[in-house]
Amino acid sequence: MSVVSYEKHGAAAVVTISNPPLNVMNQQVTRELKEAFASLREDDETLAVILTGAGDRAFMAGADIKEFPNLIGKKGIKANFLEGHAFLNEIEQFPKPVIAVLNGMTFGGGCELALTCDLRIAEEHAQVGLPEIKLGLFPGGGGTQRLPRAVGAAKAKELMFTGDPIDAAEAKRIGLVSYVVPKGEGLQKALELAGRMTRHSLPALSKIKKAVDEGMSSTLEEGLDLEAGLFEEVFQTEDIKEGVQAFIEKRKPAFSHK
Repeated sequence: MSVVSYEKHGAAAVVTISNPPLNVMNQQVTRELKEAFASLREDDETLAVILTGAGDRAFMAGADIKEFPNLIGKKGIKANFLEGHAFLNEIEQFPKPVIAVLNGMTFGGGCELALTCDLRIAEEHAQVGLPEIKLGLFPGGGGTQRLPRAVGAAKAKELMFTGDPIDAAEAKRIGLVSYVVPKGEGLQKALELAGRMTRHSLPALSKIKKAVDEGMSSTLEEGLDLEAGLFEEVFQTEDIKEGVQAFIEKRKPAFSHK
């Protein structure tokens, strides 16, 4: 039975993880998420993706701990973990905006998955945390790298050292999520936000994402050089011709996303 599905809402696609009771990450979820994002990457009609969990209890309550005993005591398993990183990197580098809707518990691998998304919306009952320390380990799905970049090193260390979750309001206060909405309204907010994005040119959206993400790990000088190169590229698109002409003619542009 499938544990990941997606449906299209205009130019946005909603990807839903349905692995009851708490949508935990396992090999099947990973495989089907990869397949869904690969399909949507090639779908010219989809300009943004929303990622959420089924039900109202969890976005994703972490990894499936039942898979861990097979790894304990083994050496040479770094490659296994790098495969997990490669999967999460694919979502982070997805060439279209990705919005996560945190509709409940967002723990461990669920938090790390959410961190690969461009924006995060939390419903008011959501809890977010990295509790791995309580099992004698630490975040191994990019949490030690992406969380400090999102909220700063000191706060990230506090969350990982204690393993204690924070509520949606605190997540917004520290900049981990962009919006907090009432329970059950996360998807509506995400679709509204996606609608404001998808009326624009996809090549420009993709280049904004690339410039910010790659620039964040570069020096300012390197980032500015990257931006200039991408700016040159966007001047070769059909959409900039349409956008400029529409401005001159005082009409709304009709972008072809080329």
